[in-house]
Amino acid sequence: MISRFDDRSRTILACVAVALVTLIPYFAEAAFVEVKDIRFWSSEQYTRVVIDLTGTVEFQKNRLSNPDRLYFDLKDSVISKEITKNIPIGDGILRGVRAAQFNKTTVRVVLDLEEISDLQTFVFDGPPRLVVDVFGKLADRRSSVQLVKRRIVIDPGHGGHDPGAVGPRGVFEKDIVLDIALKVKKILMEDPLNEVFLTREKDVFLSLEERTAFANRKNADLFVSIHANASPRREARGIETYLLNWTDDEEAMKVAARENAISLKKMRAMHREMDIVDVIKGDLIRENKRDESIKLANYIQRALVGHLCDNRRTVTDLGVKQALFYVLFGAKMPSVLVEVSFISNSEEERLLSDEGYRKEIAHGIARGMMTYLTSSPAVQKVVEYRERSPLYR
Repeated sequence: MISRFDDRSRTILACVAVALVTLIPYFAEAAFVEVKDIRFWSSEQYTRVVIDLTGTVEFQKNRLSNPDRLYFDLKDSVISKEITKNIPIGDGILRGVRAAQFNKTTVRVVLDLEEISDLQTFVFDGPPRLVVDVFGKLADRRSSVQLVKRRIVIDPGHGGHDPGAVGPRGVFEKDIVLDIALKVKKILMEDPLNEVFLTREKDVFLSLEERTAFANRKNADLFVSIHANASPRREARGIETYLLNWTDDEEAMKVAARENAISLKKMRAMHREMDIVDVIKGDLIRENKRDESIKLANYIQRALVGHLCDNRRTVTDLGVKQALFYVLFGAKMPSVLVEVSFISNSEEERLLSDEGYRKEIAHGIARGMMTYLTSSPAVQKVVEYRERSPLYR
């Protein structure tokens, strides 16, 4: 009896051993991050490359000459069989992008360079991706006549399969903010000096990185992303405007985590990563963008709250704040994110469902944007041109 038990035990152990040996390669491969896709958006002065991943990776980057190229070695990664491994671009900044399995544990992504002045890299989560922004050396080619047009990009948040926050009565954030954005555009277009673009004009999904790339490709003078706020505290209410910066404020981090579609835990982790902080510092210093974004945020916040108060609305002014919003990363122009009301609050959800309230919000946002535009040095050139041109006499 004991002998039969031992024989059976040895047989079971042998089967388990064979199974483990068979599964080792599977588990080893499963532990690797897969490089799923490579996407890009480009213009004369700017190209954004996005490398889609199944998990976060560590990477090393280096630049080589003859020919000029930049490569990223993604550690513990494998390349998808379905990926396009050679992507021609030819926009004057990048000749193209190449990807290959460099060795058993490393995927190498190569950017073949034409002429660049600067670059930035970000690692985003939810879903994981590596974002590379490359800037060209070309000067601004907008002529003096084109400078008459102020280029404005408005970004209605969410869309398509992403409804954003959903109110107690089932109102979708994506629908509310699209309607407000369309109204803001209509108001701004009443001034012939304004040229206004929306990242989306219908119910479609756009990734956060695509929205920023759109604003950069349009060479916009400012970028405003419109959202409706939400909180697990049903009594939370009010209006607030954000600019990109690091913060220790817990509520601001919660808002950014929701808009970034990541967990609060990951949001906190971002604040502990010094490379992210260094990237943001460099981004904000460039072209004095932080100071201009602060001005824009304050103009919009004051105008929006003031306009609603003028129309006898009871408004909770939550002020101007800062947080790490993915949609503002890499924007080359003054940029802010407006949270117009709390859709999670039953009273504010009812207000947002009202056409008149949305019109008032749109007028407030547009007023703030116009106050900023007419106070900026670039607009003074427009005014001078208009005064001198026979078209405006």
